Amino acid sequence: MIPLFIISNSPFTGKTFLSLGIGLSLKERGFKVGYIKPIGSHPVKVGKALYAADSIFMKEALDLQDPLDVISPFVMNYESQESLLKGDQQKASEKVKNAFSAQADKDVLIVGGSGSIFNGFSFGIDIFQIIRELNGKVLIVDAWKAENTADTILGLANLVKDHVVGGIINRVPQSALAYVRTEVSGFLEKQGVPLIGAFPKDSLLESITVRQLKDLLGGSLLCCEEALDEYVEHFSVGAMDVDSALNYFRRLHNKAVITGAHRSDIQLAAMETSTKCIILTGGLQANEVVVKRAEAKGIPILSVNEDTFSVIDTIETAIGKTRIREKGKTARAKEMVAAGIDFQRLLKTLGR
Repeated sequence: MIPLFIISNSPFTGKTFLSLGIGLSLKERGFKVGYIKPIGSHPVKVGKALYAADSIFMKEALDLQDPLDVISPFVMNYESQESLLKGDQQKASEKVKNAFSAQADKDVLIVGGSGSIFNGFSFGIDIFQIIRELNGKVLIVDAWKAENTADTILGLANLVKDHVVGGIINRVPQSALAYVRTEVSGFLEKQGVPLIGAFPKDSLLESITVRQLKDLLGGSLLCCEEALDEYVEHFSVGAMDVDSALNYFRRLHNKAVITGAHRSDIQLAAMETSTKCIILTGGLQANEVVVKRAEAKGIPILSVNEDTFSVIDTIETAIGKTRIREKGKTARAKEMVAAGIDFQRLLKTLGR
């Protein structure tokens, strides 16, 4: 078994995205692949037990036969924190060690990292020690943060030393992609950390469903419940004259339009373009003509209490933190990772 640890020191860098894409690509190449999230978060109840949401998703996406106890041996939550304060550390560490042992038959065991490489230390779960004991290989991933990204990758590489396979930079703006793949890649290579892959920002992977928007904004749904699982990739504020708005709307696909309830002209214009939902601010209702048109087009209308600027701020905070666990994003992740990772080099460093 070769454990492949995918680590970072920040949440929402793309660890699950990479775990999924690498796992699917390795399975296509004939490898027996496993997955483990040693330190889980976002607990989901299955039966009487709690498991990490990522592990539940990966079990299904990779068609894994291992039980959830093995894929998600430990989840950090309020109860586990209470156990820690009472001095019960040993149980968590043992669960994790036993879960790794249970997957010894895999060719490659993908190890999904936590939001921070140091998560779990207070519970006696030392990822650095586990990497050393299992002679694991490490991929370091970070979302592009300009000059700080190289610091993060090299800093983590210094902590795991000779176990590093390489670095991956995710969510790079198109304008910086060529620079990352040449200048940054060359610099990291000279420091002994090859750049295995660099991925651009992707509108689908960073998209959010209308249902998630509704929950995020605490909005009331005025129509079209059947379309709540459509993906919103772009946002537009309808605060201009209708002719200018229509020209702008035509350039944005799969968008949500945020506007005041009194701007029925903007709402009707938006529905003649590629619009996935309309968000009405200020807690007011749409007029009957707009609602009937939305029903005919299958475009949900959400009414929220906040003003336009507060809605925009809430959405901007959430975008980029949406999860890849939605099934509609699986194919895109597989496609991007298959095309964007140097698998020949990765497999060589894994000894395959």
